[in-house]
Amino acid sequence: MPKLKTHKGAKARLHITGTGILMRRKRLSSHLRRKKPHKVTRKYAQKLLVDKKDVKRLSRLLPYG
Repeated sequence: MPKLKTHKGAKARLHITGTGILMRRKRLSSHLRRKKPHKVTRKYAQKLLVDKKDVKRLSRLLPYG
């Protein structure tokens, strides 16, 4: 059986923890950042859990993750 290919866009955007949980970054983090309050820009440093509905679909893009 051939090796499965990793989706490079998903690899750049998603992070898999040691226990196998998918994490993502917030959207709109880089555009017009000077206008946003510091409280908001601090929130962009945090990673969020991927929604349960999307885990199966996104984990297929990262077969060896």
